[in-house]
Amino acid sequence: MDKLTVLSLEQALSLPHATQRFVQLGWRVIRIEATPSGKRLPGDPNRYVGKKGERDDLHSYFIGPNVGKETISLNLKEKGGREVLKRLIMELPADIFACNTLPKRYEELGIDYETLSAVSPGLIWAGLSAMGPDYPNAPGYDPAVQAMTGYMDITGDPEGPPMLCGVPFVDLKAGDEVFANVCLALAEKAHSGKGSRIDVSMAQAAASWLVTTIPLLDLGYEPDEVRRSGNEHREFVPVNVYPTSDGYIYLAIGNDVQWVRLTSLDAFASVASSIRDTNEGRRQERESIHSDIASVTRKQSTQELVGLFGAKGLVAAPIHTIPQLLDFPPIRDRLLETRTPSGQPVRLPPPSVERAYLESVDRCLPYAPTYARDTDKILAEAGFSSNEITDLRETGLVA
Repeated sequence: MDKLTVLSLEQALSLPHATQRFVQLGWRVIRIEATPSGKRLPGDPNRYVGKKGERDDLHSYFIGPNVGKETISLNLKEKGGREVLKRLIMELPADIFACNTLPKRYEELGIDYETLSAVSPGLIWAGLSAMGPDYPNAPGYDPAVQAMTGYMDITGDPEGPPMLCGVPFVDLKAGDEVFANVCLALAEKAHSGKGSRIDVSMAQAAASWLVTTIPLLDLGYEPDEVRRSGNEHREFVPVNVYPTSDGYIYLAIGNDVQWVRLTSLDAFASVASSIRDTNEGRRQERESIHSDIASVTRKQSTQELVGLFGAKGLVAAPIHTIPQLLDFPPIRDRLLETRTPSGQPVRLPPPSVERAYLESVDRCLPYAPTYARDTDKILAEAGFSSNEITDLRETGLVA
């Protein structure tokens, strides 16, 4: 695939995650950040979240989603800044423009699809927001969307409060939808020659994952049956986390054949009974089954049980910490990497899929860019003279 150029007016996590996936394809991603305003710290607020790094504007939370990118500053509140954006799109040229600004600000900032596609009819335009352009004022915060789309109500201990997922998955899911739909738009463009508009709603993207939940309400389930179930599966029994002599193990019995394999183990023979031969019977004795299994598992170590269950072809897993995950061979051998300005290696998550194209992409990506670092270079590349760049800076259109 050709190495495409993405201009992205981005901040926070959702859209930077999407464009990070383009970086992993070897594409060029240029972040656009606002020029300084008042006493606020310049650029994306996420630059200043987490532990401070070797640069004041490169704190830890910002690094992962922004490695391998370039960055410019641009004042889109002013007409002159909006004209600069149009020129960049034409002259670089940009194949894709993306933003995660409130939809109500699209026209105000001159970043709406109609304006930019008039400049470049083949442009792929992608806007990511909380609920799409029909709700132009809604801010997109991952925890709030998790709450509104029901995820907090189905996550956590059934006797405890609603709970967030351990990662901002709505941000990440919405970013993945931007990535996927841009790729689809490019495939369509290859046939039609036309650009297109993509609007991704964080709420709709999140709700699309409730495929095993939403239909239940029309298929005989009461609302209270579609709520938090802790580490258990609502339908299959036993699926749960069980104590071991040195920690915990996750065990998933997904059908009656697997149950027979489990209870054929000498240590678990006492767990069997005629009513438990079917999943429906096991559902009726859910609590006693969990108690019976736990009384066995807590007498052996996690690794002993992993070996025991594995020999029977059962699904069981140790519960890794994140440091242990980094030493897990299927992940350890596929990690990406970056290096701080002083040369310290920093491990990054692996790409979501290993493909042949990755053989031609350096798995050590350039470190996240400092604020406005590439402004002059990119303006010059787009044909701005040194005098024009000086004027832009003096008038506050770039920083």
